[in-house]
Amino acid sequence: MRKGYFIALMVAIFFLVLFFQLGCSEESTVKPKTQEEMVALGKYIVHTSGCDDCHTPKMFTEKGPVFDTTKLLSGHPQGETLPSLDLEALGQNTWAATTMGLTAWIGPWGISYASNITPDKATGIGTLTEEMFIKTMREGKFMGVGRPLLPPMPWEVYGKKTDEDLKAIYAYLMSIKPIHNEVPQPVPPNNAGMVLAKK
Repeated sequence: MRKGYFIALMVAIFFLVLFFQLGCSEESTVKPKTQEEMVALGKYIVHTSGCDDCHTPKMFTEKGPVFDTTKLLSGHPQGETLPSLDLEALGQNTWAATTMGLTAWIGPWGISYASNITPDKATGIGTLTEEMFIKTMREGKFMGVGRPLLPPMPWEVYGKKTDEDLKAIYAYLMSIKPIHNEVPQPVPPNNAGMVLAKK
């Protein structure tokens, strides 16, 4: 009789362990997100991580600057000239400055402009593959292989995001309206004075 109870107990324990093992393995299997879910996640990350602050041009209202959503993430506006600036007033490697719209910056690195990160193939990132995009964020190189990304782009921070987050950002950026906007090339420090000379 005791032997029967012992065998029943062992069988019950075996099935209990098996049940929990199967339950845990099912929970640990994460279902991949759909394309729609990836785009939604990317949209959330982009618009809560400060991307608009530099990459979306601004409109100025009585309450201050607001994002111009008709130019969402299109970068520094094509043809917009920079105001004059006395570089000596900035001091040597002590100050950096930006335009009112936060789309152009100057510092010891020269002048940098916020890139067009819409999927426009001629002026944006429309030709960038997902792999190149992730490499850009991880290594801080333009288009994944070119010149260094310049301040104030915090690529070091974005590069720490998970692969899923970066893929989601890419999915979202590829889903938005492409805007043809040719952003100027960066200006090296030795030429910055000519661009910002008093007009």
